[in-house]
Amino acid sequence: MTATQAANVKNYALVTLAYWGFTLTDGALRMLVLLYFNEIGYTPLEIAFLFLFYEIFGIVTNFLGGWIGSQLGLKVTLYAGIALQVLALMMLSFLNRDWAQWFAVLYVMVSQAFSGIAKDLTKMSSKSAIRLVVPQEAQSSLFKWVAVLTGSKNALKGVGFFLGAALLSLFGFERSLWIMAAGLALILLTGFFLPSGMGKIKSKVKFTQLFSKSWEINILSLARFFLFGSRDVWFVVGLPVFLRSVLGWSFFQAGGFLACWVIGYGIIQFLAPTLLRRFNGGQPPRAVTIQFWTLILTAVPAAIALGLTTNLPPDAVIVVGLMLFGIIFAFNSAVHSYLVLAFTDDDKVALNVGFYYMANSAGRLAGTVLSGLIYQLFGLVGCLWVSSLFVLAAWLIELRLPDPKPMPSVAWKGGDGD
Repeated sequence: MTATQAANVKNYALVTLAYWGFTLTDGALRMLVLLYFNEIGYTPLEIAFLFLFYEIFGIVTNFLGGWIGSQLGLKVTLYAGIALQVLALMMLSFLNRDWAQWFAVLYVMVSQAFSGIAKDLTKMSSKSAIRLVVPQEAQSSLFKWVAVLTGSKNALKGVGFFLGAALLSLFGFERSLWIMAAGLALILLTGFFLPSGMGKIKSKVKFTQLFSKSWEINILSLARFFLFGSRDVWFVVGLPVFLRSVLGWSFFQAGGFLACWVIGYGIIQFLAPTLLRRFNGGQPPRAVTIQFWTLILTAVPAAIALGLTTNLPPDAVIVVGLMLFGIIFAFNSAVHSYLVLAFTDDDKVALNVGFYYMANSAGRLAGTVLSGLIYQLFGLVGCLWVSSLFVLAAWLIELRLPDPKPMPSVAWKGGDGD
């Protein structure tokens, strides 16, 4: 192994480690906040509003984060995100139950704003960095490495869900936040070992360049909005509240089940390159690939909704339905993550990825708010029908997506060793 190859491996490992550490706390924090405030009597819509700033500031961060990363380097944005998460955790630990509810909600929203900025700075930086640290002679494995990062991230987020529920049960709300902040602070030390100029470009980027000029990236971004909105419209608030309030599951049962789902979802993303290579005869994903998996996904939330309106056991309907949704959604997400890099150039990777994940955050925002509102008005079944409509919208948009042009830097090479 040459010195350059060794440096790339080291950089990949450091970026992945930082992302993994952040992801654990992000999943745990989401579950902590959701279960804790549901337990003390907040309505589904009030819980949804707790995450409002998390998603809004995620949109802003993705819009500006690509520009910041291209000017200051991805190392700065990556570790700034981790530091902000530590701040958000410590801030939330000072929450006082004796405060007026309106002030407590506002306080949590502000802390979640910092967490939202942190999450999208970290995600944008990590996924952009992978595009740069995979050596040119090994770029045929780009989809594989993106899937490894994304799949492992989602598996660890699932572990984070369980961790959050376990910490809440064992240590309570405040101490759980301190434990996570201390662990994440240690991750900051890895920043000393990454090169400072990763992703930094020499030329100045005008404000108008922050808006993607690529037709393909625009189509992918709009489809991403509806795809992730379709998941969060029933998964973020409606499903956990349904499990606790309607089915009577405990903290460990609800948190453990959602954790297992996200872990399984991550495993499917990890395996996506191998599985899709078999489906596609060794060829890289094309437009028809994402269209096929999105169309199949359209039927799943509708089937779950129909199942919940029959005499079938609701527990079984939820478990089986969520497994199917997770498998098909994981294929969609993995192909999306590959295509956004296949449609971009090295010198625009931070800008395009930032713009793309801005749409992702916007979809999560819409899904989060609708999850609380629709659940409060129409229950989980209403959330599922809206989810199906969102997936259908994503499919219709993807019909206008062209195939990525073959490029040496992002080519997919078939074979057992790929």
